[in-house]
Amino acid sequence: MLDFTIEPDFQAKLDWAATFVRTEVEPLDLLFPHGGDPYDTRNEKARAILRPLQDQVREQGLWACHLGPELDGPGYGQVKLALLNEILGRSYWAPTVFGTAAPDTGNAEILAMFGTAEQKARYLRPLLDGEIVSTFSMTEPQAGADPKEFVCRAWRDGDEWVIDGEKWFSSNARYAAFLIVMAVTDPDAPPHKRMSMFIVPSETPGIEIKRNVGTMDERENLDEGIHAYIRYHQVRVPLDAMLGGPGEGFKVAQARLGGGRVHHAMRTVGKCTRAFDMMCERALSRRTQGTLLADKQAVQQFIADSWVELQQFRLLVLHTAWIIDTQPHGAARTQIAMCKVQTAKVLHDIIQRAVHVHGSLGTTGELPLAKWWMAAPNLALADGPTEVHRTTIAKQLLKNYRPAEGLFPSEHIPPKLEAARKRYAHIIDDDALTGRVDA
Repeated sequence: MLDFTIEPDFQAKLDWAATFVRTEVEPLDLLFPHGGDPYDTRNEKARAILRPLQDQVREQGLWACHLGPELDGPGYGQVKLALLNEILGRSYWAPTVFGTAAPDTGNAEILAMFGTAEQKARYLRPLLDGEIVSTFSMTEPQAGADPKEFVCRAWRDGDEWVIDGEKWFSSNARYAAFLIVMAVTDPDAPPHKRMSMFIVPSETPGIEIKRNVGTMDERENLDEGIHAYIRYHQVRVPLDAMLGGPGEGFKVAQARLGGGRVHHAMRTVGKCTRAFDMMCERALSRRTQGTLLADKQAVQQFIADSWVELQQFRLLVLHTAWIIDTQPHGAARTQIAMCKVQTAKVLHDIIQRAVHVHGSLGTTGELPLAKWWMAAPNLALADGPTEVHRTTIAKQLLKNYRPAEGLFPSEHIPPKLEAARKRYAHIIDDDALTGRVDA
């Protein structure tokens, strides 16, 4: 049975979150606007504001809603998380305030699944409490996200693992208490069994951040970049630093990436909704050529197209969340890929229209639109390029089909018409019935 209602108690929590994010959290985006600010645990002024806000979230039972009860989370499931994330997507700081910031969410999940008791005590508990941040160090400069091309190695030396090689775009490494590193441990194994995953404390000797790379909205001359280019110089970690078994690095990575992809989509719904609200407000506020922008057909089409695309995308995300909640693990693989493909496109298209409606003001730093628009290319690449996920969708869908048995397609009309005539020949060839029709 389809049911789109929301439980009254949870709707009350959503209403509280919506007001709280607008009035208390969005100001943080203005006071501390740089990409690394939510992750910089050394910024005492930001933390002085952040901690009381996090306490209020905890009091509402909305802290770390991605976690199940076994990790002291509320166990709401993905549908409720999607509804909450729509609200959090309005603000860059909101995931940190609510304990759902990436990559810490995914890193916490794999630590919970594969970490030792000591690692959980040292890293998982502080991570869940928002006291530290972490890094997922997977992609490489020559390979991007293609694990078949990874060359960063790890080998066993006595009672230690030795990690050597380079990693690219390791987000928040400059602030992290630990890094989760994927390295090749068996280069002769099949591609998806060559790698293993390791937890590496950030103070371990041999970790060199060659530079922190700035993206489109980060100024490298001011050192605002938060995506590290790292060289691991024979970094040594104990044997129990491996998360999962030897050769299970790809499996461990997939355990965290699927959730991250759909969570990006959930928050994008919120950001697009905010951009849509701005577009409608501007259309009713600005006049040109004697009438309001809202009276112009082009602007009306912008608004209509944006709303249709946003609602389609929102329903896709909610349906995907529902499958994750109700179906066996892995059942939502195609739907998660669909969300990933649409996330960057919907964000780009709606925000671009909002920029146009705001004119030159929309391109400036005096509105958030330009910064949001520059995030679209990153979303198209994060957690795997859009093109890869399109391929995944096509391959999964094609498994449900078979080639045509004969020379022509199964919908070829001549044989289907002949079969229809044979099926109903007793009626078509009945002269009496034909006479009635002619009469």
